[in-house]
Amino acid sequence: MANTNVTADTSKVLTLEQAEELLRPIDEHVGEIQAQIDALRRDGSDQVTSLRSELQMTKESKTLSSEEKKAIRTKDKPLLQAAKQVESQNKAEISRLITEAEAYLAEHYDKDYLDRVKESAEQEKILAAQKYQETVADLTSKNEKRIAELKREASSASGDAKTKIKQEIKDESYVFKNKLFDAKMTYQKDLQAIKDKVHDAFVHEYHLIDLLRKSRFTFKQNQAQKRELSRYTFSRKQFLLQNGLYIVIICVFIILSIIAPIVKNTQLFTLANLLNILQQASPRMFLALGVAGLILLTGTDLSIGRMVGMGMVISTIVMHKGPNTGTVFGKAFDLTGLSLPARAVMALLLCILFCTIFTSIAGFFAARFKMHPFICTMANMLIIFGLVTYATKGVSFGAIENTIPQTVIPKLGGRFPTIILWAVAAIAIVWFIWNKTRFGKYLYAVGGNAEAASVSGISVFWVTMGAFMMAGVLYGFGAWLECNRMIGSGSAAYGQGWDMDAIAACVVGGVSFTGGIGKISGVVVGVLIFTALTYSLTILGIDTNLQFVFEGIIILAAVTLDSLKYVQKK
Repeated sequence: MANTNVTADTSKVLTLEQAEELLRPIDEHVGEIQAQIDALRRDGSDQVTSLRSELQMTKESKTLSSEEKKAIRTKDKPLLQAAKQVESQNKAEISRLITEAEAYLAEHYDKDYLDRVKESAEQEKILAAQKYQETVADLTSKNEKRIAELKREASSASGDAKTKIKQEIKDESYVFKNKLFDAKMTYQKDLQAIKDKVHDAFVHEYHLIDLLRKSRFTFKQNQAQKRELSRYTFSRKQFLLQNGLYIVIICVFIILSIIAPIVKNTQLFTLANLLNILQQASPRMFLALGVAGLILLTGTDLSIGRMVGMGMVISTIVMHKGPNTGTVFGKAFDLTGLSLPARAVMALLLCILFCTIFTSIAGFFAARFKMHPFICTMANMLIIFGLVTYATKGVSFGAIENTIPQTVIPKLGGRFPTIILWAVAAIAIVWFIWNKTRFGKYLYAVGGNAEAASVSGISVFWVTMGAFMMAGVLYGFGAWLECNRMIGSGSAAYGQGWDMDAIAACVVGGVSFTGGIGKISGVVVGVLIFTALTYSLTILGIDTNLQFVFEGIIILAAVTLDSLKYVQKK
């Protein structure tokens, strides 16, 4: 609310007629230039656009005969060439006129009109606040006076009369609250009307520019409009709902970076530590990108961690340093006869194959029998862990050939881990699939409303299967990269808890369990947040069990905010 000690200067408040009078010379001057531009365009660019449209419609027409189409093309093509010539001749003059008009607007629009509207708006806000406070004071005074009268009557009354007066006091309080609420709504409506005036004044300048440029704004003009739209639509409540969790997490990291030098005598966010965080986050990025597609469909995947363990075992067996010391169903493998590149590719393909098979099985039950992904992926989790543990007796298979990680994920300059580039590539590819392909559009449609998507002709079954299969490919890739990062050490137990990390990263990143809502950028941020938090707490020597507490609190906060956004949307 505005400061009541500030007095409004009513002389600076513009009436509608005064605002129109300020704007009139600007509109007239720019209008004159616009008329010249329109005249130059009439036989040039406007004619080009019209003829091109006619030729395109002729080409696509199903009712015109070949002879009729040929006649239209024969007639229009010479006209089009002539119009293009006129367009070319007038181009320089049109550009000069646009520059002249924009220079005039730059010199006069803000100074002669927009700044005056803004100044008027500030005074109107003060008047609106004073009016609101006067209304509240008047309502409060009347309410207190009426309540006092009723209390005096109650003190001398008895029995039913006293009970009736007490009810009147309650009714009066209820009416008073409603009147206060109405006054507040009126005040907010007045503020919005003032805000609309300033916005409309800003938009009018770009309406003039739009006519001059035929919507071909410059980069600077586009950015100015985006900034104004952000200012106009900004809501503190919505901003906190959207970004409150990130703000808190940033504050937590700031506090941790202050504590680290004091407690551990070390800087937390050095270049080396940041690269380590990105390196650890890279394989997890694949997992989060995979499960994000399932969450987008209101699903989930509890088997991620076990698939990582399975992928680690497969990769270590294929890329093992020398003959395998462990066995699979009692058989030891020796693949040293194959070249190292062949073994690396073979390990990757097998990881993707097995992970995709299992995710496809879960996807089939979810899509065909409408089984909740929680159930079918939990079954997957148990089956995978049971099979891999039984087959390998739960033993670790040791290290892989050192040359393979050095080739697949070398460190550039001895410092920069190229595993990060694999993650960047995955992010780019999944972003493209989500945002630029038909499958991506179907993914959002099915997640938002499966029944409506089905009515629209979208195959919900194949979209669901596609999401699960894509998740399997990403899981396999992530497990293979993790094996290279860790130089082997594959065992069935590896990856325990990674499913929760991947799901939590998606939730924190804004991928909603309500379906159809989420961005790749959010998934990336979520993975980085959790990886950085775990890494930071480890450096500070925080017990692993307490780290789970931190993660749990963040997840609760993220889901709570997501639920609040969903409730508001409804």
